Amino acid sequence: MTPTLTRPREARALLDFARPSAVRHGFGWLDDDGSVDPSRPVMLWITGRMTHAFAMGHLLGIPGCRHLAAHGIAALATGLRDPDHPGWFSAVTLEGEPVEGPKVSYDHSFVILAASSGIAVGASRAADLLSDALAVTEELWWDKEFGMVVDAVSREGDVVDPYRGANANMHTVEAFLAAAAATGDDLWLRRALRITERMAGEFSTHGLRLPEHYDAEWRPQLNYNREQSADPFRPYGATPGHSFEWARLMVHLAAELEHRGHAVPSTLRELPQKMYDRAVADAWAPDGAPGFVYTTGFDGAPVVSNRMHWVLCEAIGAAAVLRESADGDRAAQLESDIARYWDFADRYLIECPGAWRHELTPDNSPVSGTWSGKPDIYHALQACLIGGLPSRPPFAWALKAAAEGAGEAAERSGEDAERSG
Repeated sequence: MTPTLTRPREARALLDFARPSAVRHGFGWLDDDGSVDPSRPVMLWITGRMTHAFAMGHLLGIPGCRHLAAHGIAALATGLRDPDHPGWFSAVTLEGEPVEGPKVSYDHSFVILAASSGIAVGASRAADLLSDALAVTEELWWDKEFGMVVDAVSREGDVVDPYRGANANMHTVEAFLAAAAATGDDLWLRRALRITERMAGEFSTHGLRLPEHYDAEWRPQLNYNREQSADPFRPYGATPGHSFEWARLMVHLAAELEHRGHAVPSTLRELPQKMYDRAVADAWAPDGAPGFVYTTGFDGAPVVSNRMHWVLCEAIGAAAVLRESADGDRAAQLESDIARYWDFADRYLIECPGAWRHELTPDNSPVSGTWSGKPDIYHALQACLIGGLPSRPPFAWALKAAAEGAGEAAERSGEDAERSG
């Protein structure tokens, strides 16, 4: 049956807002008014996320989205792909020239996600793109010794940055879940589990507040970036938004393991709710104003008190998947939380339908600090969808199954009408 989406009109508005981001070599960075910012290059992670978003838009039946998803697949297969070395450029200029810098596994995870969602909509080059992206994962990113991905390598792939990050591995788990859905291969599920189990151990060791930064031996670096605490990708301290995101991914992973007949570690059953509760207690309105702070110390005290839209979106996602298995007072509390989060979004984040402010000050005034403009819709769109989807399979594949189920139901209804006539 067709899913009952949390915010169907807002989902459509987000996709409409994002349409102008299509540029020759992918999807550009949108400014506050929804126009491509000419001072920004075409980013790999944005192009991957937008391709995934438009694939979901097509599966929702929104006209024009399939073409935009195909545009993204083509851009990932050509314009952003390094023609001389393994992998993808993290950015190219609007004219298509590579921007100097390392290759980054975080960015590459969204190539896998985009390709997997492209397969779900039948994009012609998506299967080849996914095969290529998974081969690059083997060559550049997967560290067999630790069962994790490394963070960054030189363009040629011969120099590996010693930094290791939880963020890149978190999005790799998301990507591997999508790859498992697209290929049917349990290898990607096993790898997602291996990454997740290590990070679950870190959550448990550090009072349910995850260290984001590690050295090459996966030893936590708790003081990393203390002087750049508001960095958009490597902030100092604990990041409650990532606690929400990890909690959601653990629920997705447990559901997929169970569906395929694999054992589900007890940590995947027990930790997500505890992680969610800890993040809410630390980050929601610690200064008296509503909203989630960006980061905290390992004592739970706020470090960066600005509010990021993606943190609220991931809180919605975590609460929605946890609600599926909750009952009684717990289910009621999660319902209340979700309502509170959407009320905050409506009041402070959604400037007009589809246009989400990405950052607010501690008193919830718009600001451009860690983020500027409205560069992508990935977190907000998924927040609009997640309440109406099951915990497995991943987003695009759940929408595909729902669309196919609706088509089959309509066909049966037509056959019944014929017989009765």
